[in-house]
Amino acid sequence: MSEAIPQFDPVKYKNTTHDQWQAAAEAWYRWSPTLKQWLGKATDKMLDMATVKPGDQVLDIAAGAGEQSITAAHKVGTSGYVLATDISSNILEFAKQMAQEAGVKNIETKVMDGEDLTLENETFDAVISRVGLIYFPDQQKALKEMLRVLKPGGKVAAIVYSMPEHNKFFSLPVSIIRNRAKLPPPLPGQPGPFSLGAEGVIEKAFTQAGFVNVQSERINSPLQLPSAKECVLFEKESFGALHQMMSSLSDPEKAAVWQEIESELKQFETADGFTGPCEMVVAVGEKP
Repeated sequence: MSEAIPQFDPVKYKNTTHDQWQAAAEAWYRWSPTLKQWLGKATDKMLDMATVKPGDQVLDIAAGAGEQSITAAHKVGTSGYVLATDISSNILEFAKQMAQEAGVKNIETKVMDGEDLTLENETFDAVISRVGLIYFPDQQKALKEMLRVLKPGGKVAAIVYSMPEHNKFFSLPVSIIRNRAKLPPPLPGQPGPFSLGAEGVIEKAFTQAGFVNVQSERINSPLQLPSAKECVLFEKESFGALHQMMSSLSDPEKAAVWQEIESELKQFETADGFTGPCEMVVAVGEKP
């Protein structure tokens, strides 16, 4: 008898993802200044491509601690509104806190699964998602839900990583962990950081979901920190998926992995600090 081919389990994956973000919520909030510096340029491009303007109703999917939701809220102004959603209730508490600290009053937060939006049809002028769509088990379902809640002529814009070779600050740690933990290649259909990064992939996904006037731009988004050690700390505290990949390793083995990651990332250190190579793709589609 032939051995059964392992199948990707979307329910287990989503539960694990939820637990990761519940645990990493405080760290993601604490590292918000780093996130703003790192992803600010791509975020501005996402909001521009979605043509977010004063008075708009904007939905933010997989909003995290909400730093980009606040940027959107400033663009729509007091006559507009931003709904920040995420599957993690913990992280949305920090999004709420961040909005209060910024004095922003036109943001609401709601725990919601991006593949099953509990929202009325055609209620938003724009939908945004920053580094979230890549982790949805059913990316088509998520995109079709975004399409459903958009008003005709409204736009969805999303930021995703491009290819691993252009994102070595992240792909090197993933590769080292995969090797050390003897993990098999990702299963067919399995989401992940680079699942939409290849040339034409996210454009095809948008078109398949029913969007028109689909476009994308690649944005150089280097991660700048004082040192490789600081980058490892950022990833260790904030990137729950890396911990999940190492779950089979002992504590000493995990410590050795982090040490190897830091050693490899030192190649991106200069006298001016650490610059981790990163390239984002910003894609947009319009509802007919």
